[in-house]
Parts: sequence; structure tokens; C-alpha cells
Amino acid sequence: MFSTEANTHNMTEPKIIFEDASIIVVDKPSGISVHSDGRSTAPTLVDWLIARFPEIKDIGETQKLQDGSVIARPGIVHRLDRDTSGVVVVARTQPAYVRLKKQFARHEIQKTYRAFVYGAVKDDRGIIDKPLGRAQGSGSRRSVRNPHGVLREAQTAFRTISRTRPGTPAMETASYLEVFPKTGRTHQIRVHLAFIHHPVVCDKLYGPKLPPVLGFERLALHALSLSFTHPGTGKPVVFSAPLPDDFVEAERQISK
Repeated sequence: MFSTEANTHNMTEPKIIFEDASIIVVDKPSGISVHSDGRSTAPTLVDWLIARFPEIKDIGETQKLQDGSVIARPGIVHRLDRDTSGVVVVARTQPAYVRLKKQFARHEIQKTYRAFVYGAVKDDRGIIDKPLGRAQGSGSRRSVRNPHGVLREAQTAFRTISRTRPGTPAMETASYLEVFPKTGRTHQIRVHLAFIHHPVVCDKLYGPKLPPVLGFERLALHALSLSFTHPGTGKPVVFSAPLPDDFVEAERQISK
């Protein structure tokens, strides 16, 4: 069994959604980092991929961390937070890596997420257009209200799928959203939703004092689908990761 440092209740392995000569599309479970952060020794998605597709070892580029150390990111053109589940596309060749990276840089790849958030979201649809920067005094946190350093454009659209019924106790009120990040900044969805006072359920970084609801024991954020131009064929493709069991159960609860 694929081991992780945390979320031992959800120690499932990644699953291959699709593979061909150019790309590998994976359903990443919650609790597994996409690649090393230079500190943790826990297995990562990259470790899992290299064991199965050793040819990707030299694909892509390394990344230099703030402390000056360098980590490998073989085939990785985008990432999900460790506790976010869902679809990840990985390049299998250097030309595919370059083409995918350009699509991400130009915001040409369409990303759809599902999220359960605290509170009753008033609007059926909305757009959060706020630049992000590093939070004061924190290496990992991002902020809209009090950022420092370089500010990066960030835009997140959403639609409200459902809400808990009127009369639900305030501490148990939640909404179910479909989220469309137009840009791909670190923690973007989490920061933007916290900014509008609806942090993602079980977000220990941006809603640390709020209790778990709807049965979640991990960040209630799932990368549902990616739509992009296939780097090998040039044709449009869409790949989806099925909703995990905890999302299916939360859907059932919120629709009661």
C-alpha cells in the first residue's frame, strides 16, 4: 500500500486515468504531495510515477526552493496541494512538457474543481478577482488582504451547486461549489474563498478555528477535470477524476 505521513484513513494509491506516448493523467488522492518539498521524506506522486514510468525521470525542470536547495519535478507541469484530491496531467516527453507548460502559462487550460465551504454562499455565481502575494511572516500562506513581495494576478469564478437547508445550525451551515480558477496561483482557490468569508471545509491554514462538517476529515477540495490541447495530437481533450467517497457522502448530506 502507498504510505503517507498523514491522513492514514485515506491511504489510497493514485490511479491512472489515461496514458499514451505523450502524457500520463493521474487521479491523485488527498494526503499525497505531488513532489518533494525538500523537507519531508514521505513518498510523493513523483516517486509513484517514476516507479512505473522511469522514462520521465529526466523530463522537465528542477525547482530552486527559498532555502537554496533544488528539487526534482520530473514531468510535472502543474500541482495540487497535498490535501487536494483529483486530476493531474504529467508530461512523458520533453516536447509534451514544453507544450503543456506553455498552455498553463497562457491560462489556456480549463480547470474545474468541486469544494465544500463554510456558510451559505449568497450568490449563485460569482468571480473573485484579487491579486495574491505571500502573507506577512509566513513562508507558505498566501494573502489578499495583507500581502508582501510580488503580487500576482489571480481570478477565480464559481457557481453554487447547493446549500444546507435553512434552519441548519450556524456552525453546520455549508455550501457546495463548482470552482473555475482562471489562473493557477499557489493556494488560489483556498485564499479567494476565505477572502469572501467562505473558507474550504477543513482548511487548517485558512480556516483553522472552524470545526469539521459534512463528515470531512481533510480539505474538502477536489480537482474534477482538466481541458486542454493534447500536446501530441493537437486535439482538444478533457479528463476527469471521479468524486471521492467523502465527496459523494457530503453531496448526499447537503441535499437532504
